[in-house]
Parts: sequence; C-alpha cells; structure tokens
Amino acid sequence: MSGHSKWATTKHKKAVVDAKRAKLFAKLIKNIEVAARSGGGDLSGNPTLYDAVQKAKKSSVPNDNIDRAVKRGSGAEAGAAEYLALTYEGYAPGGVALLIECLTDNKNRAVAEVRTALQRNGGTMAESGSVAFQFHRKGLVTVPKADKSEDDILEVVMDAGAEEINDLGESFEIVSEATDFVAVREAVQAAGIDYDSAESSWLPTVEVPLDADGARKMFRIIDALEDSDDVQNVYANGDVSDEVLAELDEE
Repeated sequence: MSGHSKWATTKHKKAVVDAKRAKLFAKLIKNIEVAARSGGGDLSGNPTLYDAVQKAKKSSVPNDNIDRAVKRGSGAEAGAAEYLALTYEGYAPGGVALLIECLTDNKNRAVAEVRTALQRNGGTMAESGSVAFQFHRKGLVTVPKADKSEDDILEVVMDAGAEEINDLGESFEIVSEATDFVAVREAVQAAGIDYDSAESSWLPTVEVPLDADGARKMFRIIDALEDSDDVQNVYANGDVSDEVLAELDEE
C-alpha cells in the first residue's frame, strides 16, 4: 500500500509540474505573438520579439511552437488572437502591494479571475494608481557568474546604461533603466558572455518585511494569480529574508 501511495504522490506531483510547464509555455507563446504583432516578425529589427523568443527558448519551448507563434503574430500565418494588455493592482495580506500584468482576449474573464484569486486568498483589488506608484520600471539582465567577477561584468555594461549589479548567488543581476536593458543585453552578448534572461520588470521602491506567515500568504496569492492563463506577470513588494526562506523550505 505504501508503494502505491508513493507512486500516486509522485504521479500527482508530475502532473502538477507538467500543468505548470504547459501554462508557462502558453504564456511565453502569447508574449511572442504580441511582440510579433506590434513590431513585425523580423527578430533582428524587433528587439522585443528577440527577447521574447530567447526567453521561450531558455524555458525549453519547442522551436516549432516558437516559429508558428512568430508567424501568427506577424500575419504570415492565420490564427492569431487579439490580446489586450491590462494591469491590475491589489494587495496581499499584510499590506503587500501587487502589480498584476495580463494579456487576454477576454477582459471580463481576466478581471474576474484576478479578483477571485485575490479574494480567495485574503487579498483585495485596489483602485488604479493606488499601488503602481510603489514600483518603478527597470531593465533586468541576469548573467551566470561562471568565472566572471562583478568588476568584469561592470566593465562590460557600464557604458550601456547599467545602474547597479546585484549578487544573486550563482548569477549577477544587472539593473538599468527599462529603456536601456536591450543595450545592456547587447553589450553582454558582444563580450561573448551568456545571459539567463533580459527583460523589463517592475521593482518595488519600498519593501514590506515579511515573517514566515506573511511570506507564506504572499506566495500563495501569487501562485493563485499565476494559475490564470491571462496573467503574465505578478510583482510584489514583500521582502522575504534568507532566514524566512530557509524556514519555508523546511516545511
């Protein structure tokens, strides 16, 4: 019986992982379609599309799926949907501010799913503008450390618009103005350095320190939001220390 129980648990976990991967793939493909639709299907002339494609490839989305998404978005192939880019604001328990970015072909469904995810997990929707001021748009390029030091990376990206470099343990995060992250990414590539990701992101201007209970509630609400096919990104200003993360990992 215990063997069967273990097998059933493993099977369930695999199903959860597979479902999350399928959702991630669908969101990355949607992002590619939107980028191709707005800027054309030529990667060399559309840096937004280039970065969307690279992000999909680094997440192991099959090349055929990527190619078809580019063709649909650019109009070279039929079947593209028209997506609306929407941003909702909210709060997680403990006053943690949330910015929720959606790409959807059905606004009513998107807002209903966001509201439901928040309310079922102790959060609330917020008025437009009441949360956004607590974040600023920045460019983030993440590179693996390999044999590079922080000074090595700084020398490569300083003239491209980099503002600071954060040590993430196994990688460096290069922060710039959102308008400069493509230049930073190109400087990294020109130096022959691989990169893990390059994108614009919302970073909090003020963070809310969280204990284990607060962190658990924030992560639960983020997971619920990201479970929606319409939600692309969730940004939160909760600050979780390494000690609290270690405590949660033990659970």
